[in-house]
Amino acid sequence: TLIGTVDLKYDDVSYATVHQSAFLRCGMMPVQPIKELWWFKIGASEERVYYYDPTSVDAALMKRAKRSSRDNTSLEIHHTHLSDEGEYKCRIVVWDNTGNSTEPSVPISKEARMMLKVNVPPEKVEITHLTSGRNLSLRCKSEGAKPPADILWTKTSPDGVETEIPDLTKTREIEPAGELYDTAEQIFYQLEENEMIAKISCVVRHHNTNTTIYKNITFVSPAIQNALKVTMQRFAEPVLYSSIENQDGQDNKAGLVKISADPGFKVPYNTSVTLKASAPGVYPEPRYLWWVGDQTGIAGRELHIDNLEEDKSYYVLAENPLGRVVLEVPVHITTSDYSQWNDSSRDGDAMVNDTTEGLDTGAIIGIVIGALIAVFFIGFAVWYWTIRDGTHVFSPKKEKPHTIDEETVPFRSTDKPLLRTISTQTLEGRRSRREPSI
Repeated sequence: TLIGTVDLKYDDVSYATVHQSAFLRCGMMPVQPIKELWWFKIGASEERVYYYDPTSVDAALMKRAKRSSRDNTSLEIHHTHLSDEGEYKCRIVVWDNTGNSTEPSVPISKEARMMLKVNVPPEKVEITHLTSGRNLSLRCKSEGAKPPADILWTKTSPDGVETEIPDLTKTREIEPAGELYDTAEQIFYQLEENEMIAKISCVVRHHNTNTTIYKNITFVSPAIQNALKVTMQRFAEPVLYSSIENQDGQDNKAGLVKISADPGFKVPYNTSVTLKASAPGVYPEPRYLWWVGDQTGIAGRELHIDNLEEDKSYYVLAENPLGRVVLEVPVHITTSDYSQWNDSSRDGDAMVNDTTEGLDTGAIIGIVIGALIAVFFIGFAVWYWTIRDGTHVFSPKKEKPHTIDEETVPFRSTDKPLLRTISTQTLEGRRSRREPSI
């Protein structure tokens, strides 16, 4: 078989993914005994990558390179680097055996050149957004890909059905970053009315490396349980309203607004309280606004109340682009008797007692009124019986004077006249002394 009939089979361009194995084909048809095998990387000069001689061991000048087990002449590069990209040359030397054993064989070589392209999947994908009411501006950026990645946008319904978002107003930018490329795409999207959850995905596809990356952003409206749509003077449009007393805390639904109180929602008189709002799962993070009565609202997740002296209801608004809700937060005083906070028998130390089971303000007022009514009736009864009997209460009762009428006193013969005269004078004196009191 003549060497002139041998062909080299190779690919003009081979592709590999960074950190994976690259395969550069250079095979013989038909297969001939190899005298030498050389692989070079072509740059400013020829850089030897691999050498093989049947009389010696393999000499891999690139430690990650070796002969392929597929045909013993192709080259494999393991854990490919981006720097491995470039032009390569395969040189195969075989013996020219014409069948004439009397003449020595002549070494004949054949060469082939090919390109190795190293593809790099996106290294990082991030999504950012701006909101204005229910209007969204979304920007997705893919970094560090080669060649540049493609971007499309999808929306997933609550039941898990994913569809591509059509008719988007979008702009696309491709920026080189060294040997790699960054791709950015910005879209404008309007949330639907009464849409409580909106899952939007930036889908980055890199066909050369068969790579697909999803970057999701899920917009979730703040929510409350047992809500009513009401009109409040603070807002131009009706809002969903409820009280924390109507929140059972058992619903695991994403987006429920939760309120905590330190030290609690029922506190002793003159205690400071900190109310804190949170909304796990809500995105974007809600804006919070607190107020009481007609006072100006205070923005922030926390509200600090100094020295609470009476029951009050506070209100908090939680709002993001998908919706707004208002929760009423009542805070109660457990007692109005604050004398216990100034107990001098404790060496001046303020004592804080558990008054959750004590009398409240209404009970104390009722007791005082009842006592006053009882005193009134007792006083009235005393006065009434005093007028009726003509006596004074708690004074010794005087005996009623006995009156003897002279005209009715029988005269006895045994009575002496002198005694009767004295008796008559005495009675008259008594009678005369009694008349002013009648």
